[in-house]
Amino acid sequence: MKILVVNAGSSSLKYQLMDMTDESIKAKGIVERIGSEGSVLKHTIPGKDTVKIDLEAKNHTIAIKAVLDALMDSKIGVLKSIDEIDAVGHRVLHGGEKFAKSVVIDQACLDAIEEFIPLGPLHNPANLMGIRACKEVMPNVPMVAVFDTAFHQTMPKEAFMYGLPYDAYRKYRIRKYGFHGTSHLYVSHKAAEVVGKDIKDLKIITCHIGNGSSLAAVKEGKCIDTSMGLTPLEGLVMGTRCGDIDPAIIPFIMKKEGLTPDEMDTYMNKKSGVLGLSDGLSSDFRDLGIANEQGNEFAALALKVVGYRIKKYIGAYAAAMNGVDVIVFTAGVGENDAYTRSLALEGLEYLGVKIDQEVNNKTHGKLAKISAEDSKVLVYVIPTNEELVIARDTQRLVTAQ
Repeated sequence: MKILVVNAGSSSLKYQLMDMTDESIKAKGIVERIGSEGSVLKHTIPGKDTVKIDLEAKNHTIAIKAVLDALMDSKIGVLKSIDEIDAVGHRVLHGGEKFAKSVVIDQACLDAIEEFIPLGPLHNPANLMGIRACKEVMPNVPMVAVFDTAFHQTMPKEAFMYGLPYDAYRKYRIRKYGFHGTSHLYVSHKAAEVVGKDIKDLKIITCHIGNGSSLAAVKEGKCIDTSMGLTPLEGLVMGTRCGDIDPAIIPFIMKKEGLTPDEMDTYMNKKSGVLGLSDGLSSDFRDLGIANEQGNEFAALALKVVGYRIKKYIGAYAAAMNGVDVIVFTAGVGENDAYTRSLALEGLEYLGVKIDQEVNNKTHGKLAKISAEDSKVLVYVIPTNEELVIARDTQRLVTAQ
């Protein structure tokens, strides 16, 4: 079975074509600047150079047609016909409380994704555009929605409720939802596989650290808490997101700076995080690492705040689960930034965490155990694979029809 995995953003469309016989990637790429001048398709076949194709992608339908054309191209393609695509799996940000697992897309599913646009105003509309574009071009191909929020739907109510009047939940479904669910699902199960134990016998803390970051407490294979909330703004300090702050700061700054609600939202989501803490230097952890080594005090501060916040959440989730057996780092920063991992893990000896610093410093983007041999808690770097989760769910659901 060949499955096309689609991750549609407001102005981009990422894709992977996977052959589920051996779960191999046959082709992957991205269409950028959809709806703007200078649209481009970057198409890659593993082992070959990336091909760039200039487009006039005015919308997602044109973008997905360009992707299919590339996949079937005689020189750079891997398919003879569109009929070789057996199913399409779509990443969808927000499924609210309606979806605790992936589902085959029907009209009720589309209506629900649209219903949750207020909870995911930046992503859900783009996800819908991607789904509708694929349906227009491939009307007879079955499609599956895989929700970022689904994995976290096992959280108990005491973990996901906020200390607000209950009407806020009753009327508007204001609660913690959590995100990066496919990543937390994948790396927690991969961790159990690597250590050779049933996931039901493990307490795992998964740390998805990138430009957007979140932690999850996974007990007996189920998420019992996660750091992101109603939106991806809550929790850790991220690339441009502030993470946890005193809510009173919001009206205070709005009054002092004369900001509208939308402007304040931009302030917290686009101008804060390590970008703000580094005094506008960069939101890219690689840039901050270089600047820190050169003695930049703002870069040093930003990285220390990130490490400290991760460490606090690890301690909190160890308390929530009454212990921890495995800690996993994943995503762009988690997989590649040894310094951030060190900052997050130092001072956790009381938990039984001991790091092999030499191995940690050499580990970049590959699966590796970075804990010392005598560490009571195992610590791993595990590259995430959200596309594989989407493809597996798609295959399972389509095959069961």
